[in-house]
Amino acid sequence: MADIIIMGSGATEKQISTVIKKIKGLGFDINLSRGTEKTIIGIIGDTRDISDEVFKILPGVAQVISILKGYKLASREFHPQDTVIKTDALDIGGDSLTIIAGPCSVESKKQLLNTAERIRKSGARILRGGVFKPRTSPYSFSGLGLEGLQILKEVKEKTGMPVVTEVLSPEDVDRTAAIADILQIGARNMFNYRLLQRVGKSSRPVLLKRSFSATISEFLNCAEYILKEGNKNVILCERGIRSFDSDFTRNTLDLTAVAVLKKESHLPVFVDPSHGTGRRDLVTPMSKAAIAAGADGLMIEVHPKPEEALSDGFQSLTPEMFAEFMDEIKPVARVMNKKF
Repeated sequence: MADIIIMGSGATEKQISTVIKKIKGLGFDINLSRGTEKTIIGIIGDTRDISDEVFKILPGVAQVISILKGYKLASREFHPQDTVIKTDALDIGGDSLTIIAGPCSVESKKQLLNTAERIRKSGARILRGGVFKPRTSPYSFSGLGLEGLQILKEVKEKTGMPVVTEVLSPEDVDRTAAIADILQIGARNMFNYRLLQRVGKSSRPVLLKRSFSATISEFLNCAEYILKEGNKNVILCERGIRSFDSDFTRNTLDLTAVAVLKKESHLPVFVDPSHGTGRRDLVTPMSKAAIAAGADGLMIEVHPKPEEALSDGFQSLTPEMFAEFMDEIKPVARVMNKKF
């Protein structure tokens, strides 16, 4: 079983091309990663019936490695360099710390525009706002739907801020992608494989939230569903898991996952401390800890009047609190060599 081929430092372009031709001749696709000292060729597909010797004998090949993990494309072995997602407005990952902020739900144009203008002044780079809301109770506010998408579009045009919003079904992807710059897959839909495959065919980056019951391996395998369809721009987002202690926090924010994901995968890793704790007073300390653990970005809930919010007001910061929050996390970002 051959999964990764490492070419020697002196391998020629002809030798690299020969290896690639051999792989494709066997019916597989490739993922090419060129470093300063070596070139790594990842084989995409089920290679269980392919002997390593098929490639070891080829000129220029230094090493053939097998990956036993299910998530090849998401693995650090397959792609040693950090993935940096480049958009028209900003780069996500690398040495950048990207702050996503905004209300849990889009409630009105006035509410969203007010929030967007104020968080932009404080340094937020991406506006969040849910329009299709999966809720635990069928009687809770479930979003404005298409009306909310139109509001997102108008606020995006007025402020110039990129937007991220959640999609709930494969049928929603095209119309949401026409407006949103980033498609969010929420925790409840992490295991929705048809939806993962559909956003994998989209040209929009995908922010994939970890399910509150998912292991890290399951999380990365779900990212693999998206990557396998051709969409290489996936952001992993830790948002808390369920544990035995729910008296003090909504979830247990698993910051260990940040360090593990950064080691296991090349994909950018974000943290959502708002959902992860369910308490606005814990958002700042947990955000500092997330940055220190290696997070590439944060997703923060902000609402102009949290006490009147139709969803998750208890964990939302006011715009004034958000401005203070941004000032407080800057020293930690500097220590971690992260730029806003």
